[in-house]
Amino acid sequence: MPSASTGASTTVDAAPPAPAASSPAAPAPTPPDSRLAPGGPGYRRMSFALFLAGVATFALLYSTQALLPLISDEFTVSASQASWTVSAATGALALFVLPMSALSERFGRRTLMTASLVVAVAVGLLVPFAPSIGTLIALRAVQGAALAGLPASATAYLAEEVRPKALITAIGLFVAGNSVGGMSGRVITGWIAQEWGWRVAVGVIGLLAVACAVAFRLLLPAPRHFTAGSLRPRVLARTVRDHLSNPLLRRLYAIGALFMMVFGGVYTVIGYRLTEAPFSLPQGIIGSIFLVYLVGTVSASTAGKLVARLGRRGALYLAGGTTTAGLLLSLADVLPLILLGLVLITAGFFAGHAVASSSVSHTATTGRAQASALYQSAYYVGSSAGSTLGAVAFHSSGWAGTVSLGLLAILGVVAITVLGSHAARRAPALAR
Repeated sequence: MPSASTGASTTVDAAPPAPAASSPAAPAPTPPDSRLAPGGPGYRRMSFALFLAGVATFALLYSTQALLPLISDEFTVSASQASWTVSAATGALALFVLPMSALSERFGRRTLMTASLVVAVAVGLLVPFAPSIGTLIALRAVQGAALAGLPASATAYLAEEVRPKALITAIGLFVAGNSVGGMSGRVITGWIAQEWGWRVAVGVIGLLAVACAVAFRLLLPAPRHFTAGSLRPRVLARTVRDHLSNPLLRRLYAIGALFMMVFGGVYTVIGYRLTEAPFSLPQGIIGSIFLVYLVGTVSASTAGKLVARLGRRGALYLAGGTTTAGLLLSLADVLPLILLGLVLITAGFFAGHAVASSSVSHTATTGRAQASALYQSAYYVGSSAGSTLGAVAFHSSGWAGTVSLGLLAILGVVAITVLGSHAARRAPALAR
């Protein structure tokens, strides 16, 4: 007999499968860093382009420095008066570098660097035709103002386009271009001026700068990480105020100015010293003295390794000590010792400058162009002051007066660096 129905289904529906235990979501892959790095595409072109920009900048900026004795003779002016052909250029650069950096925030680093070089080169081609010392100084001031668009924009470009670990090396290469430009400008002008006069010499430097400017514009990669900023004065003032309120940046600015005061004073006056007895060297030989700038090329380009080994403050102490030893050696009335002194002064200066300028770019996380501009402004104020005060000291006390000025400046570098060490112990995070 069939069993009674219970009304329950004899078919059991299969339960839906239990959801599989969810595994933690894999983190999104980190996008590759598209900034330039050594060995990567574009890095070599970028480095060479900015190297050439540095060559043109320093060759133009200091084109009259090795020629000051000849300029003094032609216009019948003193060493301190002739030194204004250098001081006017560096002083105008110091005055205009901050406004130019603001323009670079709005219109782009590469655009402003190109425009600066074009104007500076055009003025450089007019300099040989200056009819008086006043006109020459005025043209040099315009040239310095034009060049103001290049240094701060270059370091800001590097800070944006180069990976952080390669930044000190990249800025060191740019500074190395400065040293090559300073050297080649002085050596070339020295020998050419000996044969054809200072006017032909500065004209040749103008043509050299034309070639560098054209190659720079063709080689420099287009920026990929630039973001346009504001030109509003209130925004610029706030950015500048923020940078000047940073104790580390203030110390770096002062260090750059003091190092450059030494360098500007020594190389403005050395030509006068070597044309006098007991040396009485011809202009071509005096120009060749500036071959010691090659030492600066090496010391600047190796600044990254120096910081990696000794730290920023250790590298600054070493740069200051090297410069001091060079100043003391240069007091001897023996030409080989003077040359060795110049080698040490040059090596110490370029190492200190590369360390300080790259530290500014590393420290500033916003408004990098303004941070670099403030450093460049302080740096060229130091150059202008060193050129003028060094010449005055030489006129009143001879070479010993110029050396004394340099030693005081290096003492300031050491004092500021010691202050930074104390600040680092009190607030390590701020001083990094």
